[in-house]
Amino acid sequence: MAIVFAFCCIFCSAANDFVFKLFARKPRSRGLFVFVIGIAWALTSLLLPDLRGVNWQTTLLWGVISGFFSVAGNLLLIEAMGKQSAGLCSTIYRLNLALVVPGAWLLFKENNTLLQGLGIALAFAAVLFFLPGSNSGEKRQDAKLGIVLVIIAAILRAGMGLSYKYAFNLGASANGVNLVNALCWIIGGLIYFYLRERQNGSSGVPDKKIAGYGVLSGLFVFGIVFFMAHSVRLGNASIVLPIMQMSFILTFILSALILKEKLTVCKFMALFCGVAALLLLSIKL
Repeated sequence: MAIVFAFCCIFCSAANDFVFKLFARKPRSRGLFVFVIGIAWALTSLLLPDLRGVNWQTTLLWGVISGFFSVAGNLLLIEAMGKQSAGLCSTIYRLNLALVVPGAWLLFKENNTLLQGLGIALAFAAVLFFLPGSNSGEKRQDAKLGIVLVIIAAILRAGMGLSYKYAFNLGASANGVNLVNALCWIIGGLIYFYLRERQNGSSGVPDKKIAGYGVLSGLFVFGIVFFMAHSVRLGNASIVLPIMQMSFILTFILSALILKEKLTVCKFMALFCGVAALLLLSIKL
């Protein structure tokens, strides 16, 4: 059953990345989009078991810390999606595991293996294969900026994963952290809008498109969290977590079939390196 939940998480992750790309193709408010996602996420989170008896001091502190990493990383991912292909952004973003492994070694003294070291090297190789070539038909400056943004987003995503682990080690509530994260998206989205986008003349009220995309993405985000939690609870984390990170394969397929994004030899090599990296990073001897 854990594997079934892991594949449900893959579907939600890939679908959410695809919604991000559809939204980012046009100049819409990213801040209001994230704000709506946070509301939809928070409301669906109320369906989870109640939060009585929670260690709120620890839960709030680490919920806010992980929530900052989460909202900041996803805002940058959305901005990157507006400048680069969905397949590229999704792949690099999911390779944050290459940063989590050495981070866990530094913070939690977890043992790393030579195979995991090779996995980290392959993750960096995947990024190099994605770098825009001199013959790229894309606007070169925007393409480079898109890669920089998604790399920073992956770093923030790794920070979120590590803060989750630290929080749960201290006894924080998983459902409580999830709810606080959703609230961070609501607040973070509004802050992003007022600091960066308000001067563009927007009224600050989400239109139908933003609201529709936001609610849809909020449901997928809830699904990601829900299925991930149940998969890890029922199965071996070293097996199910790498499986769930493979969502970029489905995003790659969707973006090629529906958005007609070009598939090049370099992109296939990057995809191969990404899959191999995640498999090696999951091996513990």
